[in-house]
Amino acid sequence: MDQDAWERHVREAVALHPELAAELDHHGMPERWSRPPGFPSLVLLILEQQVSLASAAAAYARVRTRAGAMTPVALLATTPEELREDGVSRQKDRYLRALSAAVASGELDLVGLAEQSDAEVAAALTALPGIGRWTAEAYLLACLDRPDVWPVGDRALQVAVAETLGLEDVPIAAELEEIGERWRPHRSTAARLLWHGYLARRGRQETVVDLDA
Repeated sequence: MDQDAWERHVREAVALHPELAAELDHHGMPERWSRPPGFPSLVLLILEQQVSLASAAAAYARVRTRAGAMTPVALLATTPEELREDGVSRQKDRYLRALSAAVASGELDLVGLAEQSDAEVAAALTALPGIGRWTAEAYLLACLDRPDVWPVGDRALQVAVAETLGLEDVPIAAELEEIGERWRPHRSTAARLLWHGYLARRGRQETVVDLDA
């Protein structure tokens, strides 16, 4: 989807949902946050768990430089000690090595995920240690461009929904699941608009990472 197609899609979605239209009016058209499907994007998503996006991007760049290429074989050739020097925790090191081994062995067919349903993709990814619902849904939304993904475990999305709808309390995941039903089948677009508003209200912008750097 190019930028023109993305903007048309956004306008179609906001025409159906006044609260999303207000986000667009207040904060403008968001960039279409996307990443190429494949191993490097999954590595970055694992590194982004429970840390700032800037911190994860810096760690990714150091690991990429050390490995020489962000491939399963290259990553497996590093040592845990080396990756800890690059800012990768012991836990995430274990997750990255499990991912690398699964892709290298063919246990996880990243190319084949594009032909599978959202539920099948999520099941294949969450079968690996360290990949939970948040990571699987981020991959579906940003890398596979699925139109109706709603990552209820994302704290920024929870806060954004509370702010946009004027809720007294920030919704927990189960509550956010119910709230998101109003935006089917455009929940991915709703999430992008809500994230954009969340960042704009804080004077921040979407983080862009060069996966080849």
